[in-house]
Amino acid sequence: MSLPPPSSETAAVVTGASSGIGTEIARELARRGHQVVLVARSAGKLDQLAAELTASGARAYPLVADLEDRAARARLLDDVSALGLTPDVLVNNAGFSTLGAVAASDPQGEISMLELDVVAVADLCSRFLPGMVSRGRGAVLNVASTAAFQPLPGQAGYGASKAFVLSYTQSLAGELRGTGVTATVLCPGPVETGFGERAGFTKDEEHVLPKILWESAAAVAKAGVDAMAHGRMVAIPGVANRAAAALAQVAPRSLLVPLLARQHPGLKRP
Repeated sequence: MSLPPPSSETAAVVTGASSGIGTEIARELARRGHQVVLVARSAGKLDQLAAELTASGARAYPLVADLEDRAARARLLDDVSALGLTPDVLVNNAGFSTLGAVAASDPQGEISMLELDVVAVADLCSRFLPGMVSRGRGAVLNVASTAAFQPLPGQAGYGASKAFVLSYTQSLAGELRGTGVTATVLCPGPVETGFGERAGFTKDEEHVLPKILWESAAAVAKAGVDAMAHGRMVAIPGVANRAAAALAQVAPRSLLVPLLARQHPGLKRP
């Protein structure tokens, strides 16, 4: 098994833990006996989740941090250590998407997305991995998307961000071979989490995607933690999503890109 065993001195650090997939990953790790450090901007939601996990017999530590802030990211490892914990598991889940054509985008919104979805992933991996490698144990789970396997007109920056996370994590897996540390990338399809609402999708627009592609946040979290536990490099929850990802990789871009652009709700608005 590649997921380090839980102990009273170690913890799993989960970013974006205040909602959606992050919350469910924290619950799944806690169920498996791991102490969890819950990282997000929302103190109230973190406290609520920590109380829930503690009531179930787990140990959870809320840690408020804005991971778009480079100084906050630089402090995060020290903040975990200050709790008396050694981070043996890092879950980079925090992220969001913008919506619409780049030509109509808000530059600051695009940069903020890239800071969280791309730069924060590389930043935290580069800070947490040296300790894991020196101890000879550890696991990293980076959350991407099935959007990583194809262009995504209408969410160009988000699709490119997740392509980065996929490639970066696969490269990490190669570098870490033989160290006792593993890297896994989780690539879910559509999930009911509130993520689409923050991006700007209406409920009707979100559900343009076929129902067969949708997975629950709990199922996605379990697939990700299972993949970490078995040292798998890539996890795509759901048979339909695995098939769609495989098809997207081989489809000619000259056909796929116009099709996706015609269908994307963010490009159909006035």
